[in-house]
Amino acid sequence: MSEQKVTDPREILSSAGYEDVPAVLLPYQQEWIADKSPLKVAEKSRRIGLTWAEAADSVLDAASDAGQNCYYLGYNKDMTVEFIQACAMWAKAFDAACSEVEEGLWEDGDKHIQTFTIRFPKSGKRIEALTSRPSNLRGRQGRVVLDEYGFHEKKSELLKAAIALLIWGGCVRVISTHDGEDNEFNDLIKEIRSGKRKGTVHRTTFREAVEQGLYKRVCLRKKIKYKKSEEQLWVEDTYKFYGDAADEELDVIPSKGGGRWLPLSLLEGKKDSSVPVIRFDAPKGWDDFNSVSEETRNAEVKEFFDEHLLPILEALPSKVKSFYGLDFARKQNACSFWPLIEQQNTKKKIPFLFEMFKVPYKQQEEFLRLIVAKLPNFSKGAHDAGGNGGFLAEAMQVLHGDRIEAVMLTEAWYREHTPHFKAALEDGDIENMPADQDVMEDHRAFVLVNGVARIPAMGKSNSNNKDRHGDSAIAHLLADYAAKNPSPPIEFMGLPSREEMDMHPDDYDSWYSDVGCM
Repeated sequence: MSEQKVTDPREILSSAGYEDVPAVLLPYQQEWIADKSPLKVAEKSRRIGLTWAEAADSVLDAASDAGQNCYYLGYNKDMTVEFIQACAMWAKAFDAACSEVEEGLWEDGDKHIQTFTIRFPKSGKRIEALTSRPSNLRGRQGRVVLDEYGFHEKKSELLKAAIALLIWGGCVRVISTHDGEDNEFNDLIKEIRSGKRKGTVHRTTFREAVEQGLYKRVCLRKKIKYKKSEEQLWVEDTYKFYGDAADEELDVIPSKGGGRWLPLSLLEGKKDSSVPVIRFDAPKGWDDFNSVSEETRNAEVKEFFDEHLLPILEALPSKVKSFYGLDFARKQNACSFWPLIEQQNTKKKIPFLFEMFKVPYKQQEEFLRLIVAKLPNFSKGAHDAGGNGGFLAEAMQVLHGDRIEAVMLTEAWYREHTPHFKAALEDGDIENMPADQDVMEDHRAFVLVNGVARIPAMGKSNSNNKDRHGDSAIAHLLADYAAKNPSPPIEFMGLPSREEMDMHPDDYDSWYSDVGCM
């Protein structure tokens, strides 16, 4: 679709007295822009382009002489860059003179955070991306866009700071998918709908967006011909990708039980791209024990270990303490091994993540035997011992005694130990996580059930429909438990040399009788 060029961007939208709405905007996007309420809220499906439409309105506002500065607050850098790029695209489409995107560094306490700004010389206004710290809005005036508000930390403080801008004629746009029935985003919507708070609410489900032309826009983007039959398959596949999460992520129905327990912003802040994620899939035929011998399977385990795991283990510092958590799986899901090393400052880091898929019990035991033997100053391992997981826990207890604990993941156990896990993430006692989508989704699978954080017993946790059920998150929780409850150090007394005993015979009279002739 060709870009529309106009002399005055205020001629574009009828929402603010403009003459026309460009066809590139779908009906729900047009309705959003047409709403001039000082406070408006959008509860929406994933990836339907509402923030993209908001970028258009923000550009028109900032480019107008009567407009305002726009302050955009997302919860991570990627979505911030995406919004700024959308604004730059709209500025070009509207033929609105603006500067190139400016990148800079902004000091936030002891942190230096990258910023993005677009300036409009004619109007003297700008679009600026800020961090989601509430104090960042103090002393400012203009338009505030809180994107994916339900996933920000300190939501109520952030909204309170934004609302203050309304006093002098500013406006606040809150856009988000749901993140649980008890989330403050859902509370905000209920307040507006009940009349307790002034504002408007827009609700758009995935199917509504498709009915209004979303898939046709996808076809235009991909430069493919639109077909109704293909649209139906695309919708069905999208719902399959989201699985049990589709009600909340696509149909805009907040999940019961308090929503996601670990904020996405918290997990995003822990992502460490230097942490390798190593996954081993059992070769075809391993379940046929008549065709593949135990010796052959163990040889393949040793070869994989030597190539992929041993170099990482040998590179670990020798003076750190190590712990691990293991979430067991055999036929389905991932058997996830999450090691933690305790540094000199007592903070914990994961050096690598190892996962096994459909690996027989004995080969899982072989992998663990090889790995744990190389962990520096190994102190404690905690195993999910439910079901057949008890086998692997017992096998490791034979090798390492009290340093291995078999854990039954009951509601009482979750109630006692999940608070420490979340606090360790929030306080920085746990410093990092792998930058891996499956790992992130595993951790997001924690929800509050009867007031207790846990992974629900049924369903998959992965929106890509993979065989996962919060596996790495459980392993991480168990690793934190192991680090919090280390085994007592093994006490020992070194044997004296023959020369020392000969020089101080009176000190070792009993040794001769106890250990015999030396």
